[in-house]
Amino acid sequence: MALSWFLLLSLTISTLLNIGLYSAAQDNRKAYIVYMGDSPKDEVSMAQLHVNMLQNVVGSDIAPGSPLHSYKRSFNGFVAKLTEKEAQEMAGKEGVVSVFPSEKQELHTTRSWDFIGFPQQVKRSALESDIIIGVIDTGIWPQSSSFDDKGFGPPPSKWKGSCQVSSNFSCNNKIIGAKYYKSDGFFVKGEILSPLDSNGHGTHTASAAAGGLVSGASFFGFGLGTARGGVPSARLAVYKVCWPDEGCQDADILAAFDDAIADGVDIISVSLGSYARDYFQNSIAVGAFHAMRKGILTSTSAGNDPSSLTNFSPWSISVAASTMDRNFVTNVQLGNDKIYEGTSINTFDMKNKQFPVIYGGDAPNTTANYDSSLSRYCFGDSLDKNLVKGKIVLCDGYTLGTGAQSAGAVGVVMSGGASGKLADTYPLPLSSLSLEDSAKLYIYLNSSRKPSASIWKSKEKSDKLVPYIASYSSRGPNPITPNILKPDLAAPGAYILAAWPPYISVSRIEGDNRIAAYNILSGTSMACPHASAAAAYVKSFHPTWSPAAIKSSLMTTAKPMTADINSEAEFAYGSGLINPLKAAYPGLVYDIDENDYVNFLCGRYNAKLLKIITGNSKSSCPKGGDGTASDLNYPAFVVSASPLESIDHVFNRTVTNVGSPTSTYKANLVAPPGLEITVNPSVLSFTSVGEKLSYAVTVQGTVARKVVVSASLVWDDGTCQVRSPIVVYVPT
Repeated sequence: MALSWFLLLSLTISTLLNIGLYSAAQDNRKAYIVYMGDSPKDEVSMAQLHVNMLQNVVGSDIAPGSPLHSYKRSFNGFVAKLTEKEAQEMAGKEGVVSVFPSEKQELHTTRSWDFIGFPQQVKRSALESDIIIGVIDTGIWPQSSSFDDKGFGPPPSKWKGSCQVSSNFSCNNKIIGAKYYKSDGFFVKGEILSPLDSNGHGTHTASAAAGGLVSGASFFGFGLGTARGGVPSARLAVYKVCWPDEGCQDADILAAFDDAIADGVDIISVSLGSYARDYFQNSIAVGAFHAMRKGILTSTSAGNDPSSLTNFSPWSISVAASTMDRNFVTNVQLGNDKIYEGTSINTFDMKNKQFPVIYGGDAPNTTANYDSSLSRYCFGDSLDKNLVKGKIVLCDGYTLGTGAQSAGAVGVVMSGGASGKLADTYPLPLSSLSLEDSAKLYIYLNSSRKPSASIWKSKEKSDKLVPYIASYSSRGPNPITPNILKPDLAAPGAYILAAWPPYISVSRIEGDNRIAAYNILSGTSMACPHASAAAAYVKSFHPTWSPAAIKSSLMTTAKPMTADINSEAEFAYGSGLINPLKAAYPGLVYDIDENDYVNFLCGRYNAKLLKIITGNSKSSCPKGGDGTASDLNYPAFVVSASPLESIDHVFNRTVTNVGSPTSTYKANLVAPPGLEITVNPSVLSFTSVGEKLSYAVTVQGTVARKVVVSASLVWDDGTCQVRSPIVVYVPT
C-alpha cells in the first residue's frame, strides 16, 4: 500500500515536471518558416514529411497541432514553433533551403491615373476582364461601390480559387475569391474572422488597382471626382494576412502566396514589407520567386523608410512613391492675425474661432510623474488635463494627436513633426508647421498675455514641382545585390483617394468617429497598386508575356525624372514615373527566364540548394565561375565605383523585338563628364517579331565624390524609345 502510494506520488511529480519542462520549452519557442523550395506533386506525402521532420528535431516535445501550417500547393515548406537551437538543427537537414523567423511585416483615385497620362477613355483589351489581380493585404470591404459587379460575367475558367463566405462576407463576380490566414490560430477578442477588411488598407489598395468607376467620390469634399482603378474591368482575389494587433506575419504571407499562385491569379500586389533580408529568408521574395516560375509578376512597395529598402528581389517590381500635382495645406492663424501654412489633411472646421494656445512642455502631468522633457512631445498621459482642456497644444516632433486629444485639447500644432512623415489624417484639428514657423509661434506664445490660434480646414493646392519622390519613400541601392537597380520605378503614392470601409475610423484612431466611403492615404503602399494595375493592363494586351517582359515594358517606357529635387537620382525613382499607355507597346523587351535567374543566384547560393529551390535536378551554375548581377538581362545598368578610381565595366544584354517586324533601332547615349560610354553594336536591325539581338555596353572613366552619377541608353526606331538608366555610384 505504501509502495503503491509512493509510486503514484512519483508518477504524479514526474508528470508535473514533464508538463513544466514542456511549458518552459514552448515558452522559448517562436514560429519559424522552414522553406524547402519547389513542391513535389504528392501533397499528402509532403504533409507527412513535414511532421516527420519536426518530430525528428523536436522529439516528444512537439507541440499539439504542429506544424502550424504546411505549404504544398505552389512550393514546399512549413511553419513550426522552434527554439533557436532547433531552428539551427532544422536548417542543416537534407532538403531545407532556409529557416527563418516568421516576423511581422508592416503595411507600407480621382486624380492619380490622369496625372500619369492614363485617362478613363484609354484603349482597353477585351481580355482585361479575364485578368485577376491577387491582393495580399488586410482584407476587403466587398460592399464598396468600387467593387460592384454589375456588367461582369462569371469568373474566368482559369480561376481555381475559392471564397470563404461568412455571415459578414461574400464574393461576387468582381471579387471572385477571398481567404484569410492566421497560422498561429490565436485571435484577439473582437477580431473579424473572415476576409472582411479589419484595417482599411486592403480595401484602399485593391480599389486603387482595380476599382470600378464611381462618380462624385471624395473625402469630406477633398479630391472630388470619379474614383477608379487602373484596370476597372479586372477581377480581384483577396488574401487577408494582416490583423490589427499582430500585424502581417511572414508565415501567413507565404500561405497567401502558396494559394494565390495555385488559384490562377495573373498579378500579385503586395503593399507590405519590413526588414532587408537575404532573398530566400524573405517571405515576399520567396513567394514572388515561385510566382515568377508560374508566369505571375509580383508588384511590391519599396518601403516607407528612406534609409531602408524592404522589397528588392530582381524577379519582382519594387515601386517608389511619387508625388502628384495635388497637395493639401492647413493654415494656422494666430491671435495677432499672422497666418502660417502647415500640412495635414484636416476635415475639421473651427470656423475661424480662436482658442487659447499652450506649449506641451508647459503642461506636464506631474501627478503621473511626467515632466516637461516628455510633455513637450505630447505623449499619451503626459499632459495635464486641467491645463490643456479646451486649448490648442504646441507639440515638439511628430504626434498622432492622441495624447492631446485624451487630455481634452481642441487642436494640435506640430513643430516640424511631419518632416519626412506620411501625409495623414488625425483625430482632431492638427497642422504641422515648419521648425521656422513653429519658432515664431513659440515666441508669440511667450510674448502675449492671452495667446490664441485657430486651425483652418485644409485646402487643396497645386504642387508645381511635381513629379518628385516623396520624402518617406525608401531609397536604394539594393542592399543584397547593389548592381541590380532598386527601386525599379515610381508611381503616384501621395494623397491617393480610394475606397474605404465605413465601419473603420478614417484616421484608424480610437475616439475618432468620422467615417467615409473614400479616404486619402499616402505611402508606397498606395504606389504599389498603381504598378500592379499597369502590369495587368500590359498583360491584357500580351497574355503570353513573361513577368520579366512585362516588368521590362514598364521600366523602359517610364517617364524620366530629375535629380534636381531627389539627389539620390535613380536610387529614389528607378527608371522613372510609370507610363502605362506606352508600356503596352514598348518595341523591345529585356526578357529573363527561370534559368537566367538561377544563373544569377549562383553568385549567392550553391548548385545543390538551387536544385531544391527549382525542383530541377539538372539545374547547374555556369562553368568557369558564379553568375553575377552584371550578367542578368536587367533593363537597367548599375556599377559601383571608388572615388577617382578608373572604371572599366562591360554589360551584356539581349533584347527581344515585340514591335514592328522589320525595324531598325539606333542607340542614343547620354553621359555626364568623366564617363565614356559605348554601345556595340550601336544599330540593331530586326526582321521579325520575337527576334533576339544582343549588344554590349562599356562604361569607362572616373567619378568624383558625387554619390550617384546618371547616364542613359535609349534604343530608338523612330516610333518606340526604349530607355534604360545607367547608374554609377560611390557606396557611402
